Amino acid sequence: MKKTLAFVLAILMCLTAFVMTSCESKDPENDWENIRKEGKFVVGCTLFEPMNYNDADGNLIGFDTEYAKAVAEYLGVEVEFQIITWSKKYIELEAGTVDCLWNGFTSNSSDDGVARSEKVDFATGYANNYQCVVVNTDRVAIEDFGNPDALAGKTCAVEGGSAGEDYAKTVTDESKTVIKDAQTDAFTELKAGTVDFIVVDVLLANRKCGTGDFASIQKAFEVTENKELYGIGFRKGSSFTAKVNEATKALMNDGENGGLSTLEKLSEKYGVPLSAEVLALKESK
Repeated sequence: MKKTLAFVLAILMCLTAFVMTSCESKDPENDWENIRKEGKFVVGCTLFEPMNYNDADGNLIGFDTEYAKAVAEYLGVEVEFQIITWSKKYIELEAGTVDCLWNGFTSNSSDDGVARSEKVDFATGYANNYQCVVVNTDRVAIEDFGNPDALAGKTCAVEGGSAGEDYAKTVTDESKTVIKDAQTDAFTELKAGTVDFIVVDVLLANRKCGTGDFASIQKAFEVTENKELYGIGFRKGSSFTAKVNEATKALMNDGENGGLSTLEKLSEKYGVPLSAEVLALKESK
């Protein structure tokens, strides 16, 4: 009997230690230590040109892709990219399947009336963006979609959980809005003629509109009054946030002999305008 009781107690102690260890490992304060030990961090993203997208050989490239790789190199770890459904981004982050959200993530926006900054911690905002309305000129006259009032009652497609979805709710009926997993899917809907317009990031529109299969796809107007700030999202209280901020500052100041820094080079390469916040990190030589 005593042996059986001792055995049961030993099992309970092991289970308690396992639970405590598991809880500790999921504590956001331990994020950086866990990443350092594992030797890598996982980025949650979607395919979104020019931030994260595949080149002709199927390799993942883009501003955010190279930025994340540069941060990983500075921190002495590896980076892994996980394609996620953007509308489920908070679930992925809280579940620990990804360590951060890094994909043209608008930090100065909200979801269902709750500021995103209340849901996640953001590193220093690094780029500016705004939304735009895009139409298929093979099917509609672009002048008929030249202002917000013209969109009332029209059908549209947007990426779920995006700033584009937020804007669409202000100009047309929610019942007429098709929710897609990625902004690139919205372009496919527009090309197929299943919707009248789409709302997407202007950086993506500038790369896709009028090119290749999207030759007839054009911007109708830009929503410039809603200036967005791209940021990298982390679990609330994550120790990883400070490490990425440290790396970002270093990548703004690593230019040799007065030359361009890593982030300035990426800005020129991909046509992504750096924010005032990240430019302020550059120290005078």
